[in-house]
Amino acid sequence: MAGTQSLSTFLVWLMATAIGGAVASNYYAQPLLDSIATEYGVSYGAVGIIVTVAQIGYGIGLLLLVPLGDKFEKRNLICIMTLISASGLLISGLSPSLPFLLLGTGITALFSVVTQLLIPFGAQLARPEMRGRIVGVLMSGLLMGILLGRSVSGGLSEFGSWRIVYFVAAVFMSLVAFLLWKLLPQHRNEKQVSYAELLLSVGRLFAQEPVLRSRSVMGALSFGLFALFWTPLSFLLSAPPYEYSNAVIGLFGLTGAAGALSAGWAGRLADKGRSSLAVVLGLVIMLGSWIPLGFSPVSIIALVVGVIFLDFAVQLVHVSNMNIIIKLHPEQRSRLNAGYMTAYFVGGASGSFISAHIYEDYGWLGITLTGFGISLLALTLGLNGLHREKRSA
Repeated sequence: MAGTQSLSTFLVWLMATAIGGAVASNYYAQPLLDSIATEYGVSYGAVGIIVTVAQIGYGIGLLLLVPLGDKFEKRNLICIMTLISASGLLISGLSPSLPFLLLGTGITALFSVVTQLLIPFGAQLARPEMRGRIVGVLMSGLLMGILLGRSVSGGLSEFGSWRIVYFVAAVFMSLVAFLLWKLLPQHRNEKQVSYAELLLSVGRLFAQEPVLRSRSVMGALSFGLFALFWTPLSFLLSAPPYEYSNAVIGLFGLTGAAGALSAGWAGRLADKGRSSLAVVLGLVIMLGSWIPLGFSPVSIIALVVGVIFLDFAVQLVHVSNMNIIIKLHPEQRSRLNAGYMTAYFVGGASGSFISAHIYEDYGWLGITLTGFGISLLALTLGLNGLHREKRSA
């Protein structure tokens, strides 16, 4: 990595750290929901909106902010977005009530899409022969942020209230922004495209590409299931018979390490032209994961097994979809990525929103039955979409 002209080994790992820290900020609240609900005196359904706001904010940022990377100078844009995201974390930590916490969460999530600027920027700066390796390091930062965000959050909260998590994260991301500003090279695109044209082209791609539409539906449903499970998990684990602390609840994020394994496997299958097989396997495993998850209230082993299967399946579907989508129009990868990821996080926001209310009204049985039903729908639509892709190929 040191052989690249614009990227040192340290800078590559700094970018990976920035990516992990930014994406983790959208997961800090999940193991803290019970503590937040207790402090503010609100219901589980009300506090579950925190996760929904994070997902919606990220989805809006993907659609409205990520295309700016094709218009403005990248280093300054990345650093400004990172600092604004850090300011949202500070607002969350200082929030006197749930509405202020939602405001801070929304700001952080909206600008945490800086991750989707850093990854292509790293690929652009890398020498061609090093590009795959560098992008792999940056993607590992993304996956580790998702996996460790809950664990770090739960652990830090044990040193004080849940607010300390946001204070530490705000300082950390501010430091990262400063280092990025000092070390990233400046870069502006030679070809200037208007902001309106960038946004309109994303819509045109959805209208023109049935593969993008079908893969976006699969992605949205799979990430919706991911959020459907993780959002109410802290409620389940903080109640009898478990009564776990925030730190222990956060450790369950580590069980998602299977997702990192499936990402590499999906990439190898894609290189062999077998992305469709990976998607089908992912959708089938996703459906089957709800069987052990249904026994979560009485068996911690069943919960762990179900988590491993679910995270493995979601990442398998996601990485396989991405490998197909970026090949549609190589010159418009950023916009294809923005379109797919917007649908992906809209699905996550929807899953978060309905999960807290389902758990409050119907308990874990309601979560399990809903998850199984949506998984069955995803498998049906996925097989139908793959059949249409095969016929049109």
